[in-house]
Amino acid sequence: MKQNFALMSQYNQWMNQNIYNAVKHLNSTELSENCGLFFDSILGTLNHLLVADIIWLKRFANHPTGFKSLDYVRSLSQPLALNQILYSELPQLRYEREKMDEVIINCFDEVSEQDYEVILPYENTKKQPFEKRFGFLVHHFFNHQTHHRGQLTTILSQRGIDFGVTDLLVLIPNS
Repeated sequence: MKQNFALMSQYNQWMNQNIYNAVKHLNSTELSENCGLFFDSILGTLNHLLVADIIWLKRFANHPTGFKSLDYVRSLSQPLALNQILYSELPQLRYEREKMDEVIINCFDEVSEQDYEVILPYENTKKQPFEKRFGFLVHHFFNHQTHHRGQLTTILSQRGIDFGVTDLLVLIPNS
């Protein structure tokens, strides 16, 4: 699992860079226009991805191992809602996204194979308690990012905006 999640953290960073490069020339109206996404707009969806990453990484920071790489996340305020706009300007949002992607890479470099087997207690955003295997939660974490980036690439494609290759296969090393 360790190699898989290290690869997924690199893929996450690479795809986020591709998306932000694709939208950097859009104006504030185009970024905030409701285009029918779960979180309304391109800007809303990009903020949601950061919000969800903060929420999940704060949960992961409670793992018994501690993960020193998550100290930065521990210092952040807990998002108030899944649709919270943390940053309304793309340059600041991108800066925070890039910072978070480095935290994610460092975290999954730090996590050991044994850490993935731990049962992690956490509360969801409705304060309901859960206990789930950490490895499965990490699967969800990366799948969630891919899901919403898929929505973004659909909107960008419909607008004729090139976002580059999206295949994980590009990052999988040869033998």
